[in-house]
Amino acid sequence: MQTLKAGDLAPQFCLPDQDNKTVSLSDLSGKKVLVYFYPKAMTPGCTIQAQGLRDSQTSLTALNVVVLGISPDAVKRLPKFIEKEHLNFTLLSDEDHGVAEAFGVWGLKKFMGREYDGIHRITFLIDEQGKIEQVFDKFKTKNHHQVVLDYLQN
Repeated sequence: MQTLKAGDLAPQFCLPDQDNKTVSLSDLSGKKVLVYFYPKAMTPGCTIQAQGLRDSQTSLTALNVVVLGISPDAVKRLPKFIEKEHLNFTLLSDEDHGVAEAFGVWGLKKFMGREYDGIHRITFLIDEQGKIEQVFDKFKTKNHHQVVLDYLQN
């Protein structure tokens, strides 16, 4: 797994959102885009992480940041997550994990003695020109939003 780093050009992508409408990174040119990869909708850690971003949405919007959550979940699962948690940002479905692989966040994981391929919980801040400005990979799900805000406000 070769994770992209600050300074790298962000891979262009088009993925279906929770309404099965295509969202392209290129459509968001001129804005900062926070692309956060999470393993699975409606699981405890992913829910806590999403709630933090939901509750920080006003501050993120004021900083000209668009939030995109990407997981390998099927499109049909995403509206349920948004509705249940009252999420106020876009979720994208990367079922074949092609975008996750392009960013270098798909790879071997270990959990309770089991090994499997999956999403590593990593977040990328992409600048207005499409370059990766910052990579967030050291955080707990409960303080993810604060780590991002602290970076953006300093």
